Amino acid sequence: MVRKERYFELLDELKDSNAELVAVSKTHSIDKIKALYELGQRDFGENRVAELIEKAPQLPDDIRWHFIGNLQSKKVKNLIPVPWLIHSVNRPKLLRVIQKEAAKNEVVCQILVQLKIAEEDTKSGFDYSNAEESIDKLVAGEYPNIQLRGLMGMATFTDDMNVVRDEFSGLQEFHQKLRSKSENHRDHLKLLSTGMSGDYKVGLECGSNMVRIGSLIFGERNY
Repeated sequence: MVRKERYFELLDELKDSNAELVAVSKTHSIDKIKALYELGQRDFGENRVAELIEKAPQLPDDIRWHFIGNLQSKKVKNLIPVPWLIHSVNRPKLLRVIQKEAAKNEVVCQILVQLKIAEEDTKSGFDYSNAEESIDKLVAGEYPNIQLRGLMGMATFTDDMNVVRDEFSGLQEFHQKLRSKSENHRDHLKLLSTGMSGDYKVGLECGSNMVRIGSLIFGERNY
């Protein structure tokens, strides 16, 4: 079952940072999602396209779905227009495919640009060296069916919170640098999404205003 007490404790923690909570519901049942929905949660995260498009029609229309997994270009056409926000836009080609499919569906897709802040091969994202060009194009409106909302990053999977802090701090500095470029950049870069169940406290220390938390609320995943 949903861990109600831990959920409300998390909400209290996040109030101080004005951070939004995305409840990561991947692999969890419709009943568990409904139970958390009834407590007031509206933002839920899924990392598989097939699972998201299967779950969404079975749940209330006012849920804001977040796609947080690695997104293959060939699956974009199946995903749009379901998510309220796509977190894991990690390469220029994906931007082009999302633009094409969003235009076809006559919708505007909200996204976060994912930066590769960890050294692990399993983590993906734009490098700092090439992200700024794509971000500037998004801010300038070169992808008319995409609305940039901010940046996302996933830290190294480690118990060493000093490593995590260094990675999150680097992304925070990059986020601040971009926001300082123009008022338009500030408008398009309001969100900084860092922090999951194991490292969200460090994410909040480093300026995160959106955290993605699953196991602390739902318990262990049921694969």
